[in-house]
Amino acid sequence: MTTATPPQPSGSAPKIRVLIADDQPLMRQGFAMILSAQGDIEVVGEAGTGYAAIEKAQALSPDVVLMDIQMPGLDGIAATRELRGTRILILTTFGRQDYVAEALCAGASGFLLKDVTPDQLVHAVRVIAAGDALLDPAVTRSLIQTALPALAVPLTPPRFDILSNRESQVLRMIAQGLSNAEIATALVLSEATVKTHVSRVLAKLALRDRVQAVVLAHQHGLV
Repeated sequence: MTTATPPQPSGSAPKIRVLIADDQPLMRQGFAMILSAQGDIEVVGEAGTGYAAIEKAQALSPDVVLMDIQMPGLDGIAATRELRGTRILILTTFGRQDYVAEALCAGASGFLLKDVTPDQLVHAVRVIAAGDALLDPAVTRSLIQTALPALAVPLTPPRFDILSNRESQVLRMIAQGLSNAEIATALVLSEATVKTHVSRVLAKLALRDRVQAVVLAHQHGLV
């Protein structure tokens, strides 16, 4: 996982509200114990099915939903598709890489392997809550690359030429899995400046979020 951790909020700042959706009670309880031990994170609910995840997400308005893929009734990908606008962190395994393309298209903000360490879980939740995508260079990039053949390449090639040199540089670094903080350090810029560059890249290329930027960059050989 990436090592840079988003700044934790002060004691007066609101906690990160998390909903955990997984059909295995022990998995939900384990994640809940780890996250609830953090001073800046609050587990506001649990769900064992995709339908329950949608219902509770709409009722509780969590900042982040940990979403399992394989759940009874309605799978996590379909539930993610219904929760557009909600930050979804998909729970996945290396054995089901074929789901990654569908999850990307459904609007997931990132991926988390089920065998992650407690520190990696906490880091992932903070990254997603901060508005970044979880695009770990050692894990998620390999999943994305495996999924790329299943993703349709846009009929109209993207206009990378409309990006400034700095914006092109930022796009490549996003595609390599770097967070805003890591990009800021590498380019000797403030995080606020990096966020501005990221926003301009997404706007100019008509992309929904960083995940789509990563997919596009890999599809067109920028990485």
